[in-house]
Amino acid sequence: MIIKPKGCYDLLKEDARIYKHIEDVVDAYAAVYDYKFIRTPLFENAELFKRGVGESSDIVQKETYDFTDRSNRVLTLRPEGTAGVVRSFIENKLYADPSGINKLYYIGTMYRYERPGLGRNREFTQFGLEALGSDDPLIDAEIISFSVNVLRELGLDVTVHINNLGGKEDRENYKKALKEYLMPHINDLCEDCQKRIEINPLRILDCKVDADSDILKNAPDILKYQSEESEKRFKKVLEYLDYLDVDYEIDNTLVRGLDYYDYMVYELKLDDSLALGGGGRYNHLVSELDGPEVPCVGFACGIERIINCLKEKGLQDEYVDVYILAVNEEEKMKANILMQDLRLNGITCETDYLNKGLKAQFKDADRHNAKQLIILNSEMLQKGMINVKDNITKEETTVAEDEIIDHMLSLL
Repeated sequence: MIIKPKGCYDLLKEDARIYKHIEDVVDAYAAVYDYKFIRTPLFENAELFKRGVGESSDIVQKETYDFTDRSNRVLTLRPEGTAGVVRSFIENKLYADPSGINKLYYIGTMYRYERPGLGRNREFTQFGLEALGSDDPLIDAEIISFSVNVLRELGLDVTVHINNLGGKEDRENYKKALKEYLMPHINDLCEDCQKRIEINPLRILDCKVDADSDILKNAPDILKYQSEESEKRFKKVLEYLDYLDVDYEIDNTLVRGLDYYDYMVYELKLDDSLALGGGGRYNHLVSELDGPEVPCVGFACGIERIINCLKEKGLQDEYVDVYILAVNEEEKMKANILMQDLRLNGITCETDYLNKGLKAQFKDADRHNAKQLIILNSEMLQKGMINVKDNITKEETTVAEDEIIDHMLSLL
């Protein structure tokens, strides 16, 4: 028997239903926030991620799926979404848009070679936003509020953990101070950190092995190395978040795992522990990938982690609005007509397709978690009447056949 590769999974049954619900919520919020959908290739030239994500990042050093095709081109399955969006932005000259800003969103599959675990797969799906063209702190707050509001809509109350990495000069000053602090302790840190000290000391703060080390806990505070302009900018983002009623905590150890971030970075944490996603500002990535100087900000969330959280919290019970019970041919014909009318009015409904008896159909309605039952009876139909039962309160009513659609709409 052929089985799926390790770290991949089939999306089906309850997970597939929840996935579609998440996708629908993201699409709906993208529409009201006026973000346009973009899809980029599943694989790109390997150079894109080396230059975009950063050669010092764990993603590029350890996790990318690289391969050479039949024409000897070195390609990489995309490990994240931003670099591909920026490449498309440059290649398609979207920076020439008269509005001066491109607000884009995506939902797509990513690939990273890492140890599979709960909510962490080698094949995974993210949704994300990218706003390219504005340096206004207002758009930073919009990106953060979008991500928070989507998760709130799904039933997950997250807290924003936020930090300020500052501009290029700020970060260079901080890297120097951090390196001076870490060098006497470097042999007490993991092997990867001993390499990062020379490549990019900031990556050490993102280390999963030494995360609880006192050495890292006592590291210099990055917020003390900010320019006046950077501090002012960060305070303005926080001020906007306060007005938007977004809960946040300033976390001066947060750096994110990608090299392109500057200024604001953030993560969305559930119960102050599990990170569901995050993002930040990246004002130099477009120019580093051979485009013009364009300020940008974005975020991404992992859908698999959200699915697991929703299932654990019992927030996504499957249900249908209406289950129609019918036994004989006359009743089934009426059920057929009613289902079409209900569905065309946006009401989800089910019925029996296996010729079960009435008692078995009641059990089937319960398995579907039906909110309302329509119980068809030939004698009542001849009088132009239909029985309706609330499957939660068990209250029953009789409704005129020509009023049944309006009645169900009023209930649901």
